[in-house]
Amino acid sequence: MVWAPTGDRLRAAVVEHYEFVWRTFRRLGVAEREVEDAAQKVLLVLSRRIDDVRPGAERAFMVATATRLASDYRKKYLRSREDLDPAALEMRASTGPSIEELVDQGRARDLLDVVLSEMPDELRTVFIFFEFEDMTTSAIAALLDLPMGTVASRLRRARMLFETIAARLSHSRRST
Repeated sequence: MVWAPTGDRLRAAVVEHYEFVWRTFRRLGVAEREVEDAAQKVLLVLSRRIDDVRPGAERAFMVATATRLASDYRKKYLRSREDLDPAALEMRASTGPSIEELVDQGRARDLLDVVLSEMPDELRTVFIFFEFEDMTTSAIAALLDLPMGTVASRLRRARMLFETIAARLSHSRRST
């Protein structure tokens, strides 16, 4: 990225990385109703610290900030059950999949959220970026400022843990 005035850098970072930050919060276990506020907090921190952030490192700064904030949100809200918004539910029902498909998708998302919530932050972050964001291990290493070997090791451990937790939850759901 070429040097640009602070306002231009901030604007470019928001345009380029906001959706990624939003998805990161959601996948790091922040309740959907809190994600927008959390993402806005990242933007506030970035706007205050933009002059301290090396040009081209805005995404890494935003992700590091989001990772810390996500941990705070998870601790604060302890995975409380989200209330259904009747207007959003009606809109989904009228234009999308059947009720049964929505229920199945919701259950799958809930199960994924539970599995991810049981993973330690350092494993979950690498796993999410690789598996859901289609990032390479070298991109993850650069983004998180970690050695490639550490990223590869965390990804391997995260995959094993993901399978273990998913199998345990699947077995316990079949038993009940």
